[in-house]
Amino acid sequence: MSVMVVRKKVTRKWEKLPGRNTFCCDGRVMMARQKGIFYLTLFLILGTCTLFFAFECRYLAVQLSPAIPVFAAMLFLFSMATLLRTSFSDPGVIPRALPDEAAFIEMEIEATNGAVPQGQRPPPRIKNFQINNQIVKLKYCYTCKIFRPPRASHCSICDNCVERFDHHCPWVGNCVGKRNYRYFYLFILSLSLLTIYVFAFNIVYVALSEYAGQCLLLEWEVLICFFTLWSVVGLTGFHTFLVALNQTTNEDIKGSWTGKNRVQNPYSHGNIVKNCCEVLCGPLPPSVLDRRGILPLEESGSRPPSTQDTSSSLLPQSPAPTEHLNSNEMPEDSSTPEEMPPPEPPEPPQEAAEAEK
Repeated sequence: MSVMVVRKKVTRKWEKLPGRNTFCCDGRVMMARQKGIFYLTLFLILGTCTLFFAFECRYLAVQLSPAIPVFAAMLFLFSMATLLRTSFSDPGVIPRALPDEAAFIEMEIEATNGAVPQGQRPPPRIKNFQINNQIVKLKYCYTCKIFRPPRASHCSICDNCVERFDHHCPWVGNCVGKRNYRYFYLFILSLSLLTIYVFAFNIVYVALSEYAGQCLLLEWEVLICFFTLWSVVGLTGFHTFLVALNQTTNEDIKGSWTGKNRVQNPYSHGNIVKNCCEVLCGPLPPSVLDRRGILPLEESGSRPPSTQDTSSSLLPQSPAPTEHLNSNEMPEDSSTPEEMPPPEPPEPPQEAAEAEK
C-alpha cells in the first residue's frame, strides 16, 4: 500500500502581493523596486557628515565649543532615522479586490449604468461621497478593481493605490502617503537644519583654519552643502505650506481645490494649528496589507492537493456510509479473511435423514 507524504511549505503573504515593490527581512521592509536614487541619498548624507566629523568637528570642538559635534550628531541620527522610517514602511497601500469582490462591483456598475450600446463609450465609473457638506468623487481603479477612498490615488511606479497619496519620492525610494508622510516631513525638515548647520560651520572653519584651503575634500563638501541647501530648504518650505493647508502634493498639482471650480478644501479645518496637528500628530492607522500573514501551500510527491483535501486528511476519518440495498441484494461481507468465522461442518447423513422424518 503506497503512502502519500505531504510536505508543508509556509509562504508569507508579501510573497504573493501584486504591485512593483520589493520586500526584505521577511516582509518587514517594504520599498519600491527603483532604489538607485535612494542609495545616492544615503551616499550624500553619509559622505558629507563623515567629512564634517573627520575634519571640521575636531578643530571646532577645540577652538569654539565641544557642543558643536554633539548637536551635529543629534541632527544626523534623527535625519537618518526618519529617512529609514519613510523608506522602509508601508505608505498606506490599499489591497486589491478579490475576484469575488471585483465581480460583485462589476455587477453593481452594470446594474447602475445599464447596458451600453456597442460603439459607445461607457460612462465614467464614479461614486459621489459627501464630506463636510461637500460632494467628493470616488474614482474607480481599473487595476485594483476598487473605488478608491477619498484622497487616494494609484501610483504608476509602484502599481498600487495609496491612501492619502502625496507623491512618489525617488530620493527615499518609496511612495509618500498617509502612513509615512509625517516621517517624510520630519526627514526633510531635519535634513534642512543639518545642511544649514554643516554649511555654516564649514564657512567658520574656512575662516579660522589656515589649512582649509589645502583640503580638496573640504571644497567638495562645501559644494554639496551649497547645492543641497537650496533644494532641501525649498522643498521643506513647500511641504510646510501644504501641511498648513492640509493639502497633498497630488492635490496641489492637479489644482483640486484651487482650480477653475474654486472648490474649498473639505479636509481643511480653517486653522493652521489644527491642520498641522492632524497631519503630523494624528493617530497613525495600521497597515491593512498583513504582509507577514501565512499562506500554507502543500506539495506532494504526485500532485499538489487542494486546501479541502488537506484539511480533510488532517481530520479523523468517519466510516463510509452504507448504501441502500434492495431486498433481493445481499450485502457483501467487508471483513478481512482473518476475521471471517470458520465454516460449520456438514451434518452426517443419518442426522439429515432423521431430520427429514
